[in-house]
Amino acid sequence: MTLQLRIGHGVDVHRFAPRRRLVLGGVEIPYPRGLSGHSDADVVLHAVMNAVLGAMGEGDIGLHFPDSDSRTEGIASTELLRSVTSMMKRKRFRVVNLDVTVLAQGPRLAPYYPAMRKKIAALLGTRPGAVNLKAATPEKLGALGAGKGMAAFAVVLLSK
Repeated sequence: MTLQLRIGHGVDVHRFAPRRRLVLGGVEIPYPRGLSGHSDADVVLHAVMNAVLGAMGEGDIGLHFPDSDSRTEGIASTELLRSVTSMMKRKRFRVVNLDVTVLAQGPRLAPYYPAMRKKIAALLGTRPGAVNLKAATPEKLGALGAGKGMAAFAVVLLSK
């Protein structure tokens, strides 16, 4: 059997909302607003799931966890990623590396990278060194630059 490598790209965007916790990469970040969504709206984990599902040729999170499904309303995205990881393992894939970029005017995320890397790696069954996180500011341009929301982009390399 030959080694099979598959690349996946994931994107997710959520707007900020009052009276919500901000959860990114499975880690709660102190901030006055959280992200609005059907689940906990963890934009980082949603982008990661979209990337992993894409690499496996399995569509996106909307296909697997539609926002019309009341069973996933308010669910922690860590639970959704556990499900995606189970599918990945059943299909005999493993993460080679993952790179995530968050695009937001705030908050500052660098202090939370170690905890986020550790959490994401554990959820994916890989080592923290295989997970990279970084953030960029939109320099006050557009809705994200006005602090109205947050976006995340993920690229994953899987091997089989």
